[in-house]
Amino acid sequence: MENSAFLPLTQHFAGLDDPRVERTKLHRLLDIVAIALCAVIAGAESWDDIALFGQTKADWLKQFLALPNGIPSHDTFNRVFAALDPEQFRAGFQSWMQAVAEALPTHGAQVIAVDGKTVRRSHDRHHGKSAIHMVSAWATQTQLVLAQVKVEEKSNEITAIPDLLRTLELAGCLVSIDAMGCQRAIAEQIVAQGADYILALKDNQPDLLDEVADCFMLADAEPFDGMGHDQQTSVGKAHGRLELHHHTILADPAHLAWLQAEQHWPGLQALGRVHVERRSLDPDTPLTRPAHEVRYYLLSRVVSAEVFGAAVRSHWGIENQVHWVLDVTFHEDASRMRTGYAAENVAVLRHIALNLLRQHATASARGPRSLKAKRLKAAWDHDYLLQILSAC
Repeated sequence: MENSAFLPLTQHFAGLDDPRVERTKLHRLLDIVAIALCAVIAGAESWDDIALFGQTKADWLKQFLALPNGIPSHDTFNRVFAALDPEQFRAGFQSWMQAVAEALPTHGAQVIAVDGKTVRRSHDRHHGKSAIHMVSAWATQTQLVLAQVKVEEKSNEITAIPDLLRTLELAGCLVSIDAMGCQRAIAEQIVAQGADYILALKDNQPDLLDEVADCFMLADAEPFDGMGHDQQTSVGKAHGRLELHHHTILADPAHLAWLQAEQHWPGLQALGRVHVERRSLDPDTPLTRPAHEVRYYLLSRVVSAEVFGAAVRSHWGIENQVHWVLDVTFHEDASRMRTGYAAENVAVLRHIALNLLRQHATASARGPRSLKAKRLKAAWDHDYLLQILSAC
């Protein structure tokens, strides 16, 4: 792999253990991984697609890869990714992305959004295998998926999130997690790793939710007289309605002391509230969502209401710019690549491809902007594919 576009792959995945017995090693392991990655970038969605990409691009691939016995068959790709150690594969990906993240400029505290996604058709009922559920960490400023772990069967995200966090360099970051991750042990771990948290509160913590709501009710009644607080409102239009997002930060020591007397929440420094007010732009068209919605948050850092609002909004980027894209552009939920560890390892391949496509900056105003268009051009244009591979 002499071309610099393949150097990160060589550097960060060189330590992968080859799961094959010696007599079956007709193709180099990193050649197999490199072809699969190029194919996924270019739109491949099955082992047959990946093998066909390799066969079609064989002459081009030979410029960079050894390919001592030509292009592997679709069965070889399947067997290798089904047997490849998923922890080693994830570690190589994470090492690569950590190096990229450190080199990219950021402004202010980086928000790391943590959320989970099920690969719906990765189940195998015949063999009693459930669909895999992956929890990922997404850097909202740099738009990089930094790491992911698989949730073990008969478990949930609460047990997977600490494992994911331990793999990350979090110092100075704001970690945002939805209500599933609103747990004392997770909050304590985030603070211990030198980061701060923004944790969503919902009905899975009913007593805490009620007490936080009471804090804001008392503050509203005064209203906020002499209390440490900040407020900010943002206005936007979407789907035929006007939306006002009222963000409030409450950092009053008296209210926090009252709450902590019962809750003892690690590192708690502030409470956050988002009140969403929706108004239809057409009086004859009813709202399809509630006219008023209130959400509450716990914070271990006192931030302005503006920073709080931006962090809450950016958290949903992992849904819109990662999970939704994996489903709609990469058709992840339709994938039946499920034998052995294949579903986990291919999920990592998709994350690598997504990161590379996101980081590639289109120099020409006429160049492709959408991920779908970029993937099509990467399939057609060898030079463009090399640019994508060099993006991180």
